[in-house]
Amino acid sequence: MRKKVYQTLPMIVFRDLVMMPETSVHIDVKREDSLKTIEYAMKENLDVFVVTAKDAALGDTFSRKDLYEIGTIVQAKQMLKLPKDVVRVMLLGQTRAKIKSVVEDPMTGHMATVAAVETQKDSLSDTQRRAYLKTVKDILIQCESNGIITNETVVNTLKKVRSLETLVDLIAEAAPITTAQKQKILETMDLKERTEALLEILLNEIEIGQIRTEIVGKLRECVNKNQRDYVLREQMKVIRQELGEEDSQDEGEQYLKRLEEVDPPIEVREKIAKEIKKFQNLPYSSSESAVLRNYIETVLEYPWNKSTTENSNLKDAMNQLEKDHYGLEKVKERIIDYLAVRNLSGRKDAPILCLVGPPGTGKTSIAHSIATALHKEYGRIALGGVRDEAEIRGHRKTYIGAMPGRIVSAITKTGVNNPLILLDEIDKTSSDYKGDTSSALLEVLDGEQNSHFVDHYFEVPVDLSSVLFIATANDASTIPAPLRDRMELIEVNSYTENEKFHIAKLYLLPKQRAKNGLKSSQFKMTDGAVHKLIRDYTREAGVRSLERRIERLMQKAARGILTEEYKMLRVTEKKLVELLGVEPYSAEDRDHTDRVGVVTGLAWTKVGGDTLQIEVNILNGKGGLVLTGNLGDVMKESAQIALSYVRTLPDIKKMPENYFEKHQIHLHVPEGATPKDGPSAGITMALAIYSALVNRPVNGRLAMTGEISLKGQVLPIGGLKEKLLAAKNAGMTKVFVPAKNQKNVNELKAEIIEGMDIIYVSDMREVIAGGIVKRGFALKQK
Repeated sequence: MRKKVYQTLPMIVFRDLVMMPETSVHIDVKREDSLKTIEYAMKENLDVFVVTAKDAALGDTFSRKDLYEIGTIVQAKQMLKLPKDVVRVMLLGQTRAKIKSVVEDPMTGHMATVAAVETQKDSLSDTQRRAYLKTVKDILIQCESNGIITNETVVNTLKKVRSLETLVDLIAEAAPITTAQKQKILETMDLKERTEALLEILLNEIEIGQIRTEIVGKLRECVNKNQRDYVLREQMKVIRQELGEEDSQDEGEQYLKRLEEVDPPIEVREKIAKEIKKFQNLPYSSSESAVLRNYIETVLEYPWNKSTTENSNLKDAMNQLEKDHYGLEKVKERIIDYLAVRNLSGRKDAPILCLVGPPGTGKTSIAHSIATALHKEYGRIALGGVRDEAEIRGHRKTYIGAMPGRIVSAITKTGVNNPLILLDEIDKTSSDYKGDTSSALLEVLDGEQNSHFVDHYFEVPVDLSSVLFIATANDASTIPAPLRDRMELIEVNSYTENEKFHIAKLYLLPKQRAKNGLKSSQFKMTDGAVHKLIRDYTREAGVRSLERRIERLMQKAARGILTEEYKMLRVTEKKLVELLGVEPYSAEDRDHTDRVGVVTGLAWTKVGGDTLQIEVNILNGKGGLVLTGNLGDVMKESAQIALSYVRTLPDIKKMPENYFEKHQIHLHVPEGATPKDGPSAGITMALAIYSALVNRPVNGRLAMTGEISLKGQVLPIGGLKEKLLAAKNAGMTKVFVPAKNQKNVNELKAEIIEGMDIIYVSDMREVIAGGIVKRGFALKQK
């Protein structure tokens, strides 16, 4: 590395100006100290060091820290005296220099000790230097075409430069960039970094220039369009007057006439009449006139006094529900009870029904059937993913593109003020900085408040007390408590295999035949094929996947008939495999082997029940419990409780004292990508740990569910119907259920528990006694 050679040179401090090497500039000098410096330099034939102040407002007194570290050594030429004690000097840039110290001399002005610094060129090969040179010249041409560097002579000169270092400095001087940007390029010693910094600045300036050009063009078009529109409107105004056609006054009269026909409540009437009067006094072409016109028409379209007569015949409602839905007896019974009380009491503030259940169980179609049975108009509002309060309450009409909220819009669409409105997926609303959707729904669903619901767009009260609201949800636990408190929850549980069979025969097959244009003689499906389709090709709480499979079969039938492959398709059990491929849920794939440390648990999910394998291994190690399988906090605590209880059992206490210090217990729940949580796997994990510790297998056809306490008590759980259906579908023959859930089992249909031995347990010792296979055993050794 070359040693720095310092020299003392006269110094001039620039304010808001940076001079680059290889450039020339004319400056007008007026400050007394700078005049002394120039005269001294030219007299002694010395170079001058020019440097830029960090603050453009720097005064005559300053120190080294007020200046940038890198400046330029220049040569002073052609000093010319101008009026008012101003001297014009031409400076020629030579090289970069780094300042070390500054002193002030009363005779010569400021003097600086500096050392020239060289550009680091080693980072670029000859090929890279040529590539960068070509790139910089290409960008230079773009700068010229975008009006950034407008001097054609300068651009032509720059195009002829063959040194990358010189070209970068010359462009930095010529381009209209900021002082800070020029200083950055001046201070960058590495040629590659300096070139890239310049390219970044120029590309940014090109982009800004293009955006400015686009904005100016749009403004020019807008101004021209506005002038043209004004002339045309004035001409239209004259033409209307000549033809005697109506203007805003006449349009306002039409609105007043419609207001009389609609006959809204007095508060609404006064508000609309006031807005119509304001509209009549506005110019036809004004923007506010368009806003008011849209507002008046929207409010007048609302069915203020239009309603339908509700059918009070409960037999019609019962027949309609039976016609549209198979099974769901308790759901239908509860809905009929609700409608009976509503008809008998005439109350409008009855609780809002919320149908809760897995997807595909018919919640939305039940609401549609209720609307049909009651002779009500039906409207649906999808709330899934709605996070803006304005979606419910509407936008202020002063905003561009403002519109009423979804509640008012849905009622307007039905054309009556007492429709049935379905609030679909109410558990999937969310909130953000724009407001909380569920909080906005509190007023809508409260019979004590919704008679004076105010939509932000309408700005007048809207009576929602005559509207029958029904909500649907997959998981009631995610609905905020205040909103859940305003609704009566009705559970729509999973379908059994027998129910799915009848739904497929009575509803899905006829529906898909009509949808796919097939006659009953062209497509037939045996009962055995339907059962196999349900059992081996679908695994769900509802019937959506089943309907898609049936639709797929219909499509194959339609193709075969059109291609004359056959005249009709008769689907049998053997034919299913040929048409739909291998069964994804074949019973032959299920493993019911008695194994050590492996227990089948039962889980409830938003889409129905499912089985859960709990696996435990005992490993040599430093002790402790390792949990894997993407478990939630509650499930992790249940595992710890299970281990703590198992360690208190007599069989386990017989083990060596330091057994648990030298052995590690690894508990895993397969399907690690799926999050799992909840306390209902407590007894399952306890039995798996016990089985692994005593090396005795667990019955492979046994499933269980239940929370465990620290003292071994088996506590009740929820979602029992879905869990038992999952156990039956998995081929389990024995199920352990908490004794306190016996009342829930008694309410289930016999077909759900048919073929399974339901054993009620209240203590973990009963689980161990009934779950461990009666064989010889040996304790794990050290």
